Amino acid sequence: MLRGFYTAASGMITQQRKTDLLTNNMANSNTPGFKSDQSTIRAFPEMLLQRLDKKSIPVENSISYSRFQNIGSLNTGVYLQEAIPKFLQGDMQETGLKTDLAIIDLNGNKSSAFFTVQDQNGETKYTRNGNFTIDPNGYLTTANGLYVLDNQQNRIQLNSDQFEVDNNGTITADGTRARLGIVYTNNPEDLLKEGDGLYRTENNRGLPNAANNQYRLQQGFLERSNVDISQTMTDMLSTYRSFEANQKVLQAYDKSMERAVNEIGRVNG
Repeated sequence: MLRGFYTAASGMITQQRKTDLLTNNMANSNTPGFKSDQSTIRAFPEMLLQRLDKKSIPVENSISYSRFQNIGSLNTGVYLQEAIPKFLQGDMQETGLKTDLAIIDLNGNKSSAFFTVQDQNGETKYTRNGNFTIDPNGYLTTANGLYVLDNQQNRIQLNSDQFEVDNNGTITADGTRARLGIVYTNNPEDLLKEGDGLYRTENNRGLPNAANNQYRLQQGFLERSNVDISQTMTDMLSTYRSFEANQKVLQAYDKSMERAVNEIGRVNG
């Protein structure tokens, strides 16, 4: 009976983690460039149950004369294996700000091109959030203060926020000319999510610069989140019902255990 407790409890924990994932998607529905996470739920490996001290007599051609007798297999619940971002192109939203940039992928609707930024530790990260700004020193940065890099992995310093960006990502402003570091990957699912819309590669290996026919830059626009709010709300309700169902099972086991202790135990005593 205790196995039933573990199975129901694992179901509740899994649905709680899925709820957290969906809640995070909903909270970032207005975050530019955000990619919604998808959950992957998997059953625990099966266990082979055996009974001790079987009464049957082993025969000569049996594989073994073990005193264990197989009963059957049992699944011990489920768990949330991983959360995988859904790299679909989000809708474009016009802002009119020259510091806002959006990447439009030209090879299908999968988000495979990324801006290159540098974090506080000097490590290279990738993002789809083009909500940029100019810091007091004239550097182009993200809203969180990370430096935007050019195609030579250098920080981009501009004299003002009145600059022009062409479709290939070349920035022109008062004699300053630089090209944004736009990288490309055929398998964005291999990127590791870091939070705040940032991604990195395994072992921090670099990604190649994107070719002109793989993307197009749009100045004065932002890529919206690809979160489907209606579907997310539906999934949250379904997850909550699954959580309640496991909770009812757990309560039923608890009542059975209480009866076994208070009634059956008293009779045998």
